[in-house]
Amino acid sequence: MPSVRSFFALAATALLSAQAASAAAPAFHNDHHDHEHTVNRRLPGSWHHPEGHPSYALFRRGDAPTDGATYAAIGTPEWSANYPKQKPDPAQLPKAWTDALDAAVKAGKIPDIPPSTLNGNPVYPNGLDPNGDVVCSATYKCRNKGDLWDAPDGVFAASFDDGPLDTSAPLYQFLKDNKVTATHFMIGSNIMWNPNEFKMAFEDLQSDIAVHTWTHPYMTTLSNVDVVGELGWTMEIIHNSTGGRLPKYWRPPYGDSDNRVRAIAKEVFGLTTVIWNQDTEDWSIGQPGGATRDKVNSDLQTWITGPKSPGLIILEHELTNNTVGAFIQAFPLIQQNGWKFMSLAELDGSDVYQNSPSSTGQVTVGSVGIPVDDSSDAQSSSGAASGTSAGGSKPSQTSGGSSASSGASGSGTAATTSNTAKTTGAAANGNNNNAAASAIGSGLLTSLSALVAALVLS
Repeated sequence: MPSVRSFFALAATALLSAQAASAAAPAFHNDHHDHEHTVNRRLPGSWHHPEGHPSYALFRRGDAPTDGATYAAIGTPEWSANYPKQKPDPAQLPKAWTDALDAAVKAGKIPDIPPSTLNGNPVYPNGLDPNGDVVCSATYKCRNKGDLWDAPDGVFAASFDDGPLDTSAPLYQFLKDNKVTATHFMIGSNIMWNPNEFKMAFEDLQSDIAVHTWTHPYMTTLSNVDVVGELGWTMEIIHNSTGGRLPKYWRPPYGDSDNRVRAIAKEVFGLTTVIWNQDTEDWSIGQPGGATRDKVNSDLQTWITGPKSPGLIILEHELTNNTVGAFIQAFPLIQQNGWKFMSLAELDGSDVYQNSPSSTGQVTVGSVGIPVDDSSDAQSSSGAASGTSAGGSKPSQTSGGSSASSGASGSGTAATTSNTAKTTGAAANGNNNNAAASAIGSGLLTSLSALVAALVLS
């Protein structure tokens, strides 16, 4: 079982290599941010037992509450048939999404900023300053007050990008063994191609699931309607695969967002934009001119042993053995240096999803892309959604851009955040009394994992 062996090796590294230079673990693939994210990378077969196996009931947690609708089973042809196989076609978007975009544009809520072009970094036409108030490009470190960049003082906000992949399994197992959860910014097409890993993240780990677009493009280079497609289909597959939950957070690939893109995310889908304050560049390990595993290890150690103000939001990936192994090796330092380990989506102490407090909490019926309602200003700032019963309808593939938003029959309304976005990460509040309690896994369990690894690999 290659995945089990990989995990044991990584766990052993985390304990036994703290004082020694770590040799780079062999990667499953040389992934990097410019590779094609829609390719099916699954290993042959499945890394875990099928659901019918007697051992499955020993480890799987109880089924999470749903919104009452009937959705196709994850991983079935009926389930995958609902989503684009490649780049989303703007002519095939549900009408509810395009109507929401049109309404937001008409209301003046979407800045009229032209798309960027790539010349190393995004470049804007007509001499527009990417650091100015009009554009405010996150690539250039311009901080929009509604974006989340920093964790509260003393908090290590755990998150991982680009999953789910076959290389995610050792990370998920490590998080489960240490009884901690994280926020996973998932690529929609990767969910479609790797349903078993998605099920482990959501059903077994009860992790917090967030949006990382459908195909991982530079978002500021896209038209308004293409931005809607990248976000909408990712929200839709998460909604239809989590019992109706609507993600609350998204992270732009490469950190490429500006005032136009973040406004579409917020006004059309109710999403808060998340960036980071430290970048491991772990995705580039093994690439020409990229980071080395030793450099990533060193940076993580420096940040974790350094100042606790502001708290840490570190960009990390679940792409390869090296990206996962770097986190596992650094994990003991988080507890040793007094950090409060939290899933990023739990930082503000409110609901993790727009319509559910968590991956195990009750779900209020809601649909992806319900147009922003001005009355939402008087409603819950957590973005809880409400609406009519989904009536047990199954999501279906839209065509011609004329279908209503799938996932619920009938009409519904969504209570979204105020048009003036609040800083959900409580970056300015170092005394966040609502933060969840710290949960760092016991040293005994990790030591046992290392001992078993030594026996297996001997």
